[in-house]
Amino acid sequence: MGRFLVAPDSFKGTFGAAEVAEAIATGVEAAGGEADRCPVADGGEGTMAVLLGALGGERRSVRVHDPLGRPIEAEFGLLGDGETAVVEMAQASGLSLVAPEERDAERADTFGTGELIAAAVTAGAERILVAVGGSATTDGGRGALEALRRSESAFVLSHAYVGEKTNAKEVRGAIQVLCDVQTAFEDAARVFAPQKGADPAAVSRLTSRLDAFAAELPRDPRGVPMTGSAGGLSGGLWAYGAELRPGAEFVLDALDFDARLARADAVVSGEGRFDSQSLEGKIVAAIAERCEQADKALHLIVGQNKAPDDLPPAVASITEAGSLEAIRQGASELGRRA
Repeated sequence: MGRFLVAPDSFKGTFGAAEVAEAIATGVEAAGGEADRCPVADGGEGTMAVLLGALGGERRSVRVHDPLGRPIEAEFGLLGDGETAVVEMAQASGLSLVAPEERDAERADTFGTGELIAAAVTAGAERILVAVGGSATTDGGRGALEALRRSESAFVLSHAYVGEKTNAKEVRGAIQVLCDVQTAFEDAARVFAPQKGADPAAVSRLTSRLDAFAAELPRDPRGVPMTGSAGGLSGGLWAYGAELRPGAEFVLDALDFDARLARADAVVSGEGRFDSQSLEGKIVAAIAERCEQADKALHLIVGQNKAPDDLPPAVASITEAGSLEAIRQGASELGRRA
């Protein structure tokens, strides 16, 4: 029987990555195969859970503000090394925190994400991983930067950042933004704001607002890949010295994916909806590329299959499964065929 590296993303809004990995692994093992459980994420929602599960650590809860300025409880992760924090911006500024009828792309801001970053610094973190994705916002990071200015820790991204408190703590270059798209700052409103409640007129106003904000920043993020992630939050942080990194590649490296891939006969991955966007910087595309390089087959189990015609060469099969039981059954069939 075959040995499978089981590396699914979450089925967003339905099942977490760890749940899906367990269902796939159970199916593979029921068919007599071996399964290496390796839930993954691409820098969007679920990244904190994946990194805490793989690297150890703890969750910390803090009172912050949601995208519309309402107080909520949100969490950040402090990894096992005690020096690295994971801030998942969706915890404080995510679209899931706003009811469909409340969505307001022009009003929503990232202030709560800035509060989470400041809380992580206060907790002693020397490196902050900011996982961006699933945002309700298109403020270019203005809210987060304002929250950092007001913070008791006066967190300083670079010397250009104005932190006036005497106890200012500078962690220059220590913010790494894990991005799940390649979109540039100036395109953030056009590409993403409609799903956040913006009509065409609002998209135009938001684009103008982002352009004006970019001109105020110490570094202009326009034209730079990945600066449009999370409505430009990544670009706002980049302008003050943060490093932008492809989230999928970062997570796979953190999980020692290549070494685990070398020990496997094939990989099973998947996500809630597989479509053309899945191949544009998302985790499935990153896994497919590594499978191709290693000459290993990639099997996908997905909630909805809207696959484009030009699939990566490594993709050997796609199974549509809308429940955990269907996921188990699909994985069991793969195990029997191996």
